[in-house]
Amino acid sequence: MAAVSPVVPPAAAPPAAPEAAAGQPTPAANSSLYVGDLERDVTEQQLFEMFSQVGPVASIRVCRDAVTRRSLGYAYVNYNGSIDPGAAERALESLNFSPLNGKPIRIMWSHRDPSTRKSGAGNVYIKNLDKSIDNKALHDTFSAFGKILSCKVATDASGVSRGFGFVHFETDEAAALAIEKVNGMMIEEKIVYVGVFQKRTERPSTKEVFSNVYIKNLGPDVTQADLEEMVKEFGKTTSIKIMEDPEKGSKGFGFVNFEEPESAAKCVEALNGKEHNGKTLFCSRAQKKAEREAALKAKMDEVRQERIAKYQGMNLYVKNLNDEVTDDELRDEFAQYGTITSARVMRDDKGKSKGFGFVCYSTHEEAARAVTEQNSKMFQGKPLYVALAQRKDVRRAQLEQAAVQRMAMAPRQPGPMGPGMPFGGPMPFFAAGPGGMPQQRPGFFPGGPFPGRGMGMGPGGRGPRGMMGPGMGGPGYNMGP
Repeated sequence: MAAVSPVVPPAAAPPAAPEAAAGQPTPAANSSLYVGDLERDVTEQQLFEMFSQVGPVASIRVCRDAVTRRSLGYAYVNYNGSIDPGAAERALESLNFSPLNGKPIRIMWSHRDPSTRKSGAGNVYIKNLDKSIDNKALHDTFSAFGKILSCKVATDASGVSRGFGFVHFETDEAAALAIEKVNGMMIEEKIVYVGVFQKRTERPSTKEVFSNVYIKNLGPDVTQADLEEMVKEFGKTTSIKIMEDPEKGSKGFGFVNFEEPESAAKCVEALNGKEHNGKTLFCSRAQKKAEREAALKAKMDEVRQERIAKYQGMNLYVKNLNDEVTDDELRDEFAQYGTITSARVMRDDKGKSKGFGFVCYSTHEEAARAVTEQNSKMFQGKPLYVALAQRKDVRRAQLEQAAVQRMAMAPRQPGPMGPGMPFGGPMPFFAAGPGGMPQQRPGFFPGGPFPGRGMGMGPGGRGPRGMMGPGMGGPGYNMGP
């Protein structure tokens, strides 16, 4: 394995990633850089090889999750400013937006003082960007107005542009000039908006504006004409559609598009939760698939986190179960330690036991007592393994950490020059030859190798320089048949 260059946590690196739209003018003495948009598998060694081409690197740190130890997608690179004060500046100019593991990296100055990063001075916000514009294209567009400290196009989880971005200039004057010159201009056939960046807390609160409405829980007998009659009181519509299956008819939901956003808002307010033909209608703004998936994922994550927090320390993981154990038998076995809220043996899609399950108690004390009493206890002919249940990512991280510790504590193999071993290795093995004499490899003598080829025996059975070996034929010695 290649030797890893020294990488220690940089003293100048702040604990969290700076936002793209924040910061202040950089002092000349600063030699610490923030490197963002890293591909998740990028290592310190790869960054060292890239940045050491520019100047002497003092330290590198890829920031990782405290539990899973996976990369958070950003790092800090510190140059040795006392040796080369201009190294960080050159790296920022020459390496910014360079691809690493197939993904362009984004470099900006690292600031130790969080107030300078969060001030918002010199920041501009750009929206209605074409999907083809990336970080580098945005940087090239705005670099004509002044020195840029950071530049970022917002993207979704798959890396596709969300149509807006941020540019942080070194001075407010450069930001004002960019707003004056670019706001309202056409870039890649789209008219862009450029304005002063505002924090979320400083933005004026505005109501959601939409014109397309989604209605579900419609009865199977509701027709398009019925839906049109239902919504006509709210305003003029441009289209109405009930989604249908060619064989089964109505799918029970549809869309109504209004001319005015106010009409759409009235429709949602009036119809959401209203009873119609024995069904409670659901009415809301029509969302794109990505929006629905994101909202559903956020809701599921929230429910999962609440469940994890609620049952933390009360849910037990039980392994090494007999294949015949049922849910009721598992519950009965653990019921003696307290009130069980759930007990389940995990099974595959064919209904066969996977050999493990979960038991959840109502209190932490009951769960702790069950772990103490049941771990290693025989149950239906097999010793149980019982422990507090953990999330999969936490468990994987702990296993990986334990493996690293075992490797670090393993005794090192002795080097080639072992104590008491001539020439750093064990005595060579010689198989018995005819008459019980050891067969000798060319150039070797019992007790160690000698230089030269075929010097094992001299004339008359003598070794080198008259040395005699056991059973060697000198005068009066029998050399065997």
